[in-house]
Amino acid sequence: MELSSDLVAPLEPGWQQAFAAESSRFDAVRDELTTRRASGEHVLPPADLILRAFRQPFAEVKVVILGQDPYPTPGHAIGMSFAVAPQVRPLPRSLGNIFTELENDLGIPRSSHGDLTAWAQQGVLMLNRVLTVAAGSAGSHRRIGWEPITAAALQALVDRGTPLVSILWGADARTMEPLLNSGAHTAVITSPHPSPLSARRGFFDSRPFSRANQALEQLGAAPVDWRLGAARHAD
Repeated sequence: MELSSDLVAPLEPGWQQAFAAESSRFDAVRDELTTRRASGEHVLPPADLILRAFRQPFAEVKVVILGQDPYPTPGHAIGMSFAVAPQVRPLPRSLGNIFTELENDLGIPRSSHGDLTAWAQQGVLMLNRVLTVAAGSAGSHRRIGWEPITAAALQALVDRGTPLVSILWGADARTMEPLLNSGAHTAVITSPHPSPLSARRGFFDSRPFSRANQALEQLGAAPVDWRLGAARHAD
């Protein structure tokens, strides 16, 4: 599938096949982003990172961490939900809350960096329902066309028939629960979003990481090593 220079990240071949019927939707989003940029809007993340999640192998995805939309702070959004580049300090507060829950859940010490590449390399797809945002304006790109595209991505993962555990954080992500929990090879874990506004309403103590590993093992897949170690450079 050919994408314009506004959506320049190459898609991994498995994802190209998964999106074979979505060209018109990508075109519509591309046109909308072009219009917004022409009007002076600062679109995040950078164009070459918008489709970054779909660079990792489609066939190897076994966990989806689904959020709502990218960080609206310039320099934060890198095309992987909740992650930031290794050098970003301070960490976004949502990511800090994720690390707090990871430590409480599995005893893994808090990471000093927000590079989640180590998770992606184990088949964890970090995806948002909406893949772009206007700088400084959270939720500003809802309903410009991303939701059908990311729904198609999730449907394609379910349709593979291989183990898939989905961690849905926030109301936008939880709308995908019926789709993602539609087979004997799937499991879904839901909670409020880890943002400071909602983390204490049920995100903390939800134990998503240990529950995901338990579900993976029940489905016959290897668990994820959630440790991050030293920061890695973005691929």
